[in-house]
Amino acid sequence: MKKTEELVIQALKAAARDERLKYAVQQSTELYPLLWKAAKRYVTGEKREDAIAAARNYLNDNYNISIEYIGENTTNLRDCQRAKDELLQVIEEMGILSLKQTVSFDLSHIGLSINAEIAYKHLEELTQKAQQYGITLMISMEESSKTNDIITLYKKIATEYTNVGITLQVHLYRTKLDLQELMQYPGKIRLVKGAFQESVDIAMIRSEELNKHYLDYVDQLVNANHPLSIATHDEMLIQEIERRQYLDNSNVEVEMLYGVRPTLLNELRRKDYRCRVYLTYGNEWYLYLCHRIAENPENLYLAVTDIINESMERVV
Repeated sequence: MKKTEELVIQALKAAARDERLKYAVQQSTELYPLLWKAAKRYVTGEKREDAIAAARNYLNDNYNISIEYIGENTTNLRDCQRAKDELLQVIEEMGILSLKQTVSFDLSHIGLSINAEIAYKHLEELTQKAQQYGITLMISMEESSKTNDIITLYKKIATEYTNVGITLQVHLYRTKLDLQELMQYPGKIRLVKGAFQESVDIAMIRSEELNKHYLDYVDQLVNANHPLSIATHDEMLIQEIERRQYLDNSNVEVEMLYGVRPTLLNELRRKDYRCRVYLTYGNEWYLYLCHRIAENPENLYLAVTDIINESMERVV
């Protein structure tokens, strides 16, 4: 990777974690609508009905879906309760529409940044509601400083409920042992490379070594017949996984983010593989946009194009 690209990625990841910058964007009458033009490529909308509408469209095209109400690192108890209530509403509406799909979220959005007890209380409430409607919950993974707490809460809920899965970041060295332990629980494991900026002593950089670890973990999960979501946009990885015929396994799916590599996912769906689209909504999209651009610096060009094109259309 070119040095300049690496510097861009580091800057974007740092910006994504800067709460003051995030607040400034959200409060700005100029910046917020400007950056929203770029965010709309990756976010279905700011309201629940936007995500539900997108979900129904994808389901009609034979995709599975996962819906996330964007938010994390919430430190105000009332805001955590509001996030939990919003997720309950998502589950309720999906249930009424018989959408037996997946709802994803960060535990730090529903209380983990305050304490684990609050997070677990809210997690259990969500799990019980989801179970009523045959809906699956997927716990996202966050910065490495939260990994122990996230895994601990997952194991606790997974001993009582089977409709909860967890995400693992392949770039963390600890994942090798975490995977072995979590394969003993029934929930789906969602494998991602890892988007957070971590120190080199605990995480691998994007490299051939990282790809080899990803394939090794896929091997282990497939051989164990464990439910698996291959959550990557890396075409070379997907081609190798397809070559190994893992995508024919009924417990394996490919999952991609809304707005990222849609043509590739469509090609896989046309081959009758199980494909899932990850749909996000809400007004906490600033961090999400930064990560999407950081994953591929060329997305910065798309962001500039989206902002300029829409601005010019409004002027005309």
